[in-house]
Amino acid sequence: MIRKFLILVGCGLLMTGCYQETTHRLEQPNIIFILTDDQRFDSLGYAGNDIIQTPQMDKLAHEGVYFRNALVTTPICSASRASIFSGVYERAHRYTFGPDPLRPEFVEDSYPELLQKAGYYSGFIGKFGVRMPEPEAMFDEFEYLWVDDDPDDPGYYQQEKKLNGEAVHLTRYAGQKALEFIEAAPRDKPFALSLSFNAPHAHDESEQQYFWQEEVGHLYQSMTMPEPALADDEYFDRLPEAVRKGFNRERWTWRFDTPEKYQHSVKGYYRMLAGIDLEIAKIRDKLAEEGLDDNTVIIFMGDNGYFLGERQLAGKWLMYDRSIRVPLIIYDPRVKEHRDIDDMALNIDVTATIVDLAGIDIPAGYHGQSLVPVVTGDVETLSRDAVLIEHLWEFPNIPPSEGVRTDEWKYLRYIDDPSIEELYDLRKDPGEMNNLANATDHQETKAELRARLEQLAVRYSASRNTASETNRN
Repeated sequence: MIRKFLILVGCGLLMTGCYQETTHRLEQPNIIFILTDDQRFDSLGYAGNDIIQTPQMDKLAHEGVYFRNALVTTPICSASRASIFSGVYERAHRYTFGPDPLRPEFVEDSYPELLQKAGYYSGFIGKFGVRMPEPEAMFDEFEYLWVDDDPDDPGYYQQEKKLNGEAVHLTRYAGQKALEFIEAAPRDKPFALSLSFNAPHAHDESEQQYFWQEEVGHLYQSMTMPEPALADDEYFDRLPEAVRKGFNRERWTWRFDTPEKYQHSVKGYYRMLAGIDLEIAKIRDKLAEEGLDDNTVIIFMGDNGYFLGERQLAGKWLMYDRSIRVPLIIYDPRVKEHRDIDDMALNIDVTATIVDLAGIDIPAGYHGQSLVPVVTGDVETLSRDAVLIEHLWEFPNIPPSEGVRTDEWKYLRYIDDPSIEELYDLRKDPGEMNNLANATDHQETKAELRARLEQLAVRYSASRNTASETNRN
């Protein structure tokens, strides 16, 4: 357990110098978990995007541990966030959009609940996204921020969210509240802040869709964004009818169906991320100013991936990599070695990681595994050969689907019609252009992956009380 690595006296000996002693060390580190909304894996410069301007995200990646193949187990905000809170797959917690709250047994073992019991001073600022009774009771400070789907709603500029008497963009507002939390947190105990930005999520019902701060409005003005990949009709025509007629296509007409909309939307999406980047800089400056920078772990992740016009789609929800892959960075200032990790890391791993960092025993029912040993370099690999991916919401405009992904392959199928199958060789075809499900020479691979999917589906549907082995898979 990681607690032994955080003890002041012994940390240098136990970790052979990876952790370095400082005068500000607490046995438990401070933790800031930054979650963005709809940020896909390649929407930061460090991922190889030479257009987007995200210097602070890139700096975190350069200084910390960057997970090249981070995934969400369910590519939709509500279910993904429920999995992040609870550490389990959607098919276990069964929470998504709807009237039913996250069940009490998953709230009890959620990372905010455990951190509070472990003595952390805790805060939540931003988009919560999960229905549960009195979520504010899990935190010492709680401020919920939401962009309503109502077209008449003020969206990212809300009159009740003011700084110095002026309504400001919610990204700036959330960032300022984070600074105030850090400044006011007591110094006799560690703190944990969950900062959940609404950006870069579109304001869905507004004609403009994307809203950004004035400070970043100059970005990309003099350039033309490249066209999306897989934009030809043939890639859209290959999709199942339910996808072609569903929300992925409808929202494409809101954002990307004309060159003018496409340019506005992609630039707006990038600018909104640039706005978050500005707040990350302020947060790191504040940590340094308060003398907390050498003992505060920063975790940065997106809640799901996103289509920016690929396959003539918008939104997320599907099993393609652009929908499920997200940025994930863990910056621990006590670890002096930067690493890029190729292993598949999951949103549910972040839950176990936060708990592990705090020196808390990881609940046996968690489906994820702690990333701390990989971050410290204590182990080289996560030893994970396959992951389950799923979107189970029974909603007529988004066909539910499920799949299994390995380092080399992806198999997916649609739950309402399992005969619709797709198989991709990710090493040769990372863009998932060539469906091999009907190829004669790949039937054995398809059968093996289908069986693996069914095995994982059974395992992760099991009671949380019988799931202790899943922490190792």
